[in-house]
Amino acid sequence: MAAAEAEARGAWCVPCLVSLDTLQEYCRKEKLTCKSIGITKRNLNNYEVEYLCDYKVLKDMEYYLVKWKGWPDSTNTWEPLQNLKCPLLLQQFSNDRHNYLSQVKKGKSVISKDNNKALKPAVAEYIVKKAKQRIALQRWQDELNRRKNHKGMIFVENTVDLEGPPSDFFYINEYKPAPGISLVNEATFGCSCTDCYFEKCCPAEAGVLLAYNKNQQIRIPPGTPIYECNSRCRCGPDCPNRIVQKGTQYSLCIFRTSNGCGWGVKTLMKIKKMSFVMEYVGEVITSEEAERRGQLYDNKGITYLFDLDYESDEFTVDAARYGNVSHFVNHSCDPNLQVFNVFIDNLDTRLPRIALFSTRTINAGEELTFDYQMKGSGDVSSDSIDHSPAKKRIRTVCKCGAVTCRGYLN
Repeated sequence: MAAAEAEARGAWCVPCLVSLDTLQEYCRKEKLTCKSIGITKRNLNNYEVEYLCDYKVLKDMEYYLVKWKGWPDSTNTWEPLQNLKCPLLLQQFSNDRHNYLSQVKKGKSVISKDNNKALKPAVAEYIVKKAKQRIALQRWQDELNRRKNHKGMIFVENTVDLEGPPSDFFYINEYKPAPGISLVNEATFGCSCTDCYFEKCCPAEAGVLLAYNKNQQIRIPPGTPIYECNSRCRCGPDCPNRIVQKGTQYSLCIFRTSNGCGWGVKTLMKIKKMSFVMEYVGEVITSEEAERRGQLYDNKGITYLFDLDYESDEFTVDAARYGNVSHFVNHSCDPNLQVFNVFIDNLDTRLPRIALFSTRTINAGEELTFDYQMKGSGDVSSDSIDHSPAKKRIRTVCKCGAVTCRGYLN
């Protein structure tokens, strides 16, 4: 059974322990196709350049060592430049070589005396690693976009180091309850408004104001809950009180930061002030389990626990293994995103959904950040910060670089 089919049927899947090269070699030997590992009817018996591995000059003729798409490394061949019709791959090869040499002081330790004739092994090794990383990140990007259920596209970029996709992260679109925790995702009642902006709608029934203005921007202060129309409401999908439930509308990029903060997220589109950007989702666990996991996370210097303390502190969202784009959003002591508690189909005040809204206009290319100490109240005073044992054992140094930086994430 194919992994995608098994997943669709709810079956358990396990990773294959056989290398990609071995699988490709077996498929070609048995004349089998498998799109997921790059063996298609089109290239089963054809050769397509996947990436370039090395370079040399023989008798004034340039040659490149070619890795053929869908074929194992054992079939790599040296090909003259004149036979290669892959300008993008040639440019990437040149860029990777230049970037590596620029990282080494004066290039003396990696450039041979006749640097136009051949590459040093260290350079070729880096170029191959970079090519494999590029392919792995593209596959991960494709997987993220297959799994997401919102309008905005997800892109992945790493121009900083050789880090590839995270090995133990699973993309989800909504809360994943841990065993023993029940999430009620069906509303028991809804509004019958013809125009929710002017009539007594769900927020009024909950004793709060409608959260949005006519431009779909949030107009309530931090700490005020958002009650959106739900699946029982008679209003349609264009209702002005259905914002968070439509998901991320912006194209975002998961990128490798250059300041030592690992992965981060930047917007590829301009985001207006007070606009919904994304939800923070993950595995919903008990606070007791959060304290146990917090000990492990503290030792690793990571922070993915988000307390659902709108009215109680029974539950926590853990986005370490299961999450969406928000998993990669970094902390800042001067953030451009603000946390709000949201209720839609599930009206259990112990389990609000967590939405991130822009605090100001955010330009395309700008990194998105929120304050890890902000729990939907808009307050980062000592009363709002979680001082549970799991979060005060080891203090994690903050690298946000803001003028108002507090020095630590916790």
